[in-house]
Amino acid sequence: MEATHASLLMFGAAALLISWVLLLIESWKEDYAWGLCTLLLPPLSYLYSLARLDKAGQALLLAAVGWILIWFAVG
Repeated sequence: MEATHASLLMFGAAALLISWVLLLIESWKEDYAWGLCTLLLPPLSYLYSLARLDKAGQALLLAAVGWILIWFAVG
C-alpha cells in the first residue's frame, strides 16, 4: 500500500470516528434512548442523523467525507 492510500484510509477512518462521536453527543442531548442506541449500535446513529438533519447534518456530512476518502484509498 502506498503512502497516499494509507493516508487517505487513515483520514477517512478518523473522519468516521469523529462523526460518530459528534452523533453520540447530539443524540445524548436529544434523548437518553437515542444516546444509548448510538453508543451500542453505531450504524443506527446514522439513521438518527437522517431523521434529525437540522441537528446532526454536519456529522452526517463528515461521515460522507470519511467514506469518500476510504473509497479513494481502496479504489
